[in-house]
Amino acid sequence: MKPFVKFGSAVLLASVLAVPAAQAGETLDRVMSSKTLTMSSDPEYPPQSFLNDNNEMDGFDVDVGKEIAKRMGVELKIVTPSWDIITGGNWGGRWDMSVGSMTPTAKRAEVLNFPAVYYYTPAAFAVHKDSGISSLDDLNGKTIGSCGGCTYDAYLNKDLEIDAEGAPAFTYDVAAGEIKTYETDTHAFDDLRLGDGTRLDAVFSALPTIQEAIKNGGYPMKVIGKPAFYEPLSVATDKGDPDFDAKIAEIVAEMRADGTLKKLSEKWYGVDLTTVQ
Repeated sequence: MKPFVKFGSAVLLASVLAVPAAQAGETLDRVMSSKTLTMSSDPEYPPQSFLNDNNEMDGFDVDVGKEIAKRMGVELKIVTPSWDIITGGNWGGRWDMSVGSMTPTAKRAEVLNFPAVYYYTPAAFAVHKDSGISSLDDLNGKTIGSCGGCTYDAYLNKDLEIDAEGAPAFTYDVAAGEIKTYETDTHAFDDLRLGDGTRLDAVFSALPTIQEAIKNGGYPMKVIGKPAFYEPLSVATDKGDPDFDAKIAEIVAEMRADGTLKKLSEKWYGVDLTTVQ
């Protein structure tokens, strides 16, 4: 894995908009009274979140969610809505938080809050192992797949904003000829697996996700060039409960300070992605 560039801070806390006092604590009260913390997740995003051989949700994001629930003294319940529904906000109490490797962009902050960044990851391009593509320049004009409505899609459309404090600057080094979007990264990998240029010339995703797909999923891919950008990834919550956001921020800060986040990252990635070196 490529060395990480330095950010300005290790933990980023998004500001929480003021809400009427009558709404403050609504989510936190519901979680504590029901003794259940409901988290949205993706069943096809290994090693962050996936169904294991026992048909149970597993992965780095899932373990982080479990630890947050444990420290709140409640049980974790996982639901799996589509990504566009999660990022659309206005959850209406259907779930309480998303630990889903979400980048805290300004556009998303219009409908969501981001109380705590818990790790950082590089975004990378990959091609079929039999492809003659060997550099980022070779990707210009090619058909590239990514998850729809995510930062990779935004980058390909040259419309990416990573507004979190300390996030490094980036440039648009690839101009896709055609962009194909998918519900999950795995579906994009599936199309690339069909053969070089059959449906896709390349995919664009998180480097750890690509590496996991190659290592344990048997996907015939190879990474091309250096990471296009580095993104902080945050717990997301619906707007309306600053007390709940403060509790999440407090717990994640504790997990970072006592080494729990580092331990979970090393378990799933083999390297500490939770701090900036």
